[in-house]
Amino acid sequence: MEEKFNNKFRIPAARLSNWDYGSNGLYYITICTKQRLHYFGDIVASVDENQVSLNKTTIGEIAYTNWIEIPIHHPFIELDEFILMPNHLHGIIFINRPDKIDWQLNKFGAQSKNLASAMRGYKASVKTYATTNEIEFSWQPRYFDRVIRNEKEYQNVREYIFKNPENWLANGDNEDNYFPM
Repeated sequence: MEEKFNNKFRIPAARLSNWDYGSNGLYYITICTKQRLHYFGDIVASVDENQVSLNKTTIGEIAYTNWIEIPIHHPFIELDEFILMPNHLHGIIFINRPDKIDWQLNKFGAQSKNLASAMRGYKASVKTYATTNEIEFSWQPRYFDRVIRNEKEYQNVREYIFKNPENWLANGDNEDNYFPM
């Protein structure tokens, strides 16, 4: 059903409405560049083709480094498997807040110490670097997330992330390289 805000139609949120995105849990994240432009580099196979990796651009290096540094700025986050691709990033984030005792449903507006604040900070850090250094770069608005609900799903997502560069070489830049569900 379409919703209206200020008498304008809007896209319903992709987030679980009954979930606290600041609560402990594993989250599968996909963040894409605007128009899926290949800002981060190119996927290349080694000479013996036993290894596939991203030959990173300058902004690709920053996106990679800033992802690794998320726990420095958000100590409640632990990083798991992740991969930077030419035009997107996949990662598993573990929110670990043992002191959190209240449950707050997903809400619109200012938020802190949750998944949205961490993703907003990450995306802003990469964009700020690009702007400051006059590097052409833009993110797609929003990001995709999924609450990982069990061990089987966790293992499937980890394997999907690990195999993403190989899938890219085999299938090119297609929808199957973004969402494993």
